[in-house]
Amino acid sequence: MFPKLIELGPVYLPAYGALVALGFLAGLTVTTRLAKRRGLDPEKISNLAIYCAIAGLLGAKLLMFAFDWELYARDPGRIFSLETLQSAGVYQGGFVVAFAFGWWWMKRNGLAVLPTLDLFAPGIALGHAIGRLGCFAAGCCWGAKCDRPWAVTFTSADANDMTGVPLNVPLHPTQLYESAAELAIFAALWAYVRRDPRPGSAMGLYLVLYSAVRFFVEFYRVHLQDLPFGGPWSLTQWISVAMALAGVWMMARRR
Repeated sequence: MFPKLIELGPVYLPAYGALVALGFLAGLTVTTRLAKRRGLDPEKISNLAIYCAIAGLLGAKLLMFAFDWELYARDPGRIFSLETLQSAGVYQGGFVVAFAFGWWWMKRNGLAVLPTLDLFAPGIALGHAIGRLGCFAAGCCWGAKCDRPWAVTFTSADANDMTGVPLNVPLHPTQLYESAAELAIFAALWAYVRRDPRPGSAMGLYLVLYSAVRFFVEFYRVHLQDLPFGGPWSLTQWISVAMALAGVWMMARRR
């Protein structure tokens, strides 16, 4: 694919970084628009989004280190390498840390937590959909071998060097599966939030829908780590189950 959009000698603009930035801006635009409709201060919401993005990047890296702790334990210097800096990390780790930080920040700054979370739900889905296109461009998060007509074959040596994606092998386009699903979730949440649902239910619905998507997409992805607990599910799938249960609780709670 196109892991490098612009390249000038040793300096280049990574496609992944550009699309993640575009996804963040698109999600922020959706969130601030909803905030204005609800009479909330868009500047305060924008600040919250930026702080959560920083917390999310940290959480994604931390879970990535946890997944590959043996690799980083053997060579601690890799933690500070350019490869680690450019890697995406694990989305669910970033989401959980950003969620926890956002909850604390909203409490401290007098924002109603559940209604504010609902404002972020559609924007998160849209931003993630665009970000997954960045994964596809870079070659990361690749799928297992595929013999279907829609299989994709990576041929870029840069993508292999940067992410390790196998070249000249038909693979499931798991990045596109997830991106398309997130766009559908965004459309559903956008319509749902505009109906002024019970506080917390929109974010709960996002957790349920995204977790279901991630759970099933994981069956078509390559797992570089051993499956935990001696079962057929990856650690990411176990996290998806926990997030889905949290979403069900948010949707079912009466207060």
